[in-house]
Amino acid sequence: MALTSEVRPVLLGIADKDLAKRFLAAVQRSVSPGSVLLTSTLVQLCEQMKQTAPRVILMANDLTEDLPLSEILRQIVDVAPVILVAPPERQTEVAALVGEGDVEFVAEVGDFLPLAVSLLERRSRWAERADAAEGPLWGEASRDIAEIFRHEINNPLTGILGNAELVLAHGDRMSVIDAQRMRTIVDLAVRLRETIRRLSPALQSQPHPVKSV
Repeated sequence: MALTSEVRPVLLGIADKDLAKRFLAAVQRSVSPGSVLLTSTLVQLCEQMKQTAPRVILMANDLTEDLPLSEILRQIVDVAPVILVAPPERQTEVAALVGEGDVEFVAEVGDFLPLAVSLLERRSRWAERADAAEGPLWGEASRDIAEIFRHEINNPLTGILGNAELVLAHGDRMSVIDAQRMRTIVDLAVRLRETIRRLSPALQSQPHPVKSV
């Protein structure tokens, strides 16, 4: 699928054809078709990732099978954040990456597709805005602020997001209104984490200002 604009694409990596069709149809309702790429093997995903520098990657568990998941993701998140859709028992394998804010984990429990698509869309929008707003940041205390972002804000936020996702995994037990409110919590938490993820490296890279004597 060829890109029709200069906007960095959303990259989907899903081996199962039926699941891929469902995700593609859902994502294309809010993302222009020309900016969504679909791959069905890990090799294809890595090739497209190098060629296009995607905004965000959604990867299904069937793409990795019995491969070392955390090692694969460590290489991928250097290029773009990842939404990982996998069985609940695989969450422990990527706990560190989830804690660092580079990976969002969606458990394959119940109707997981709306949550995964919501996270993907949110990450995509924030990545696009960050691309448009790139420029010098402020402040002589930028490194300290980046440290606060990572530890004092991101860590509690990870707990909020993780617990909200667990509640949503049992969404069939909630009313429609409660489920919508919980998705709002997840969306807002993802928005904050994406902001932190984008700002922290840029703040750390700011040179210390030279003081006049």
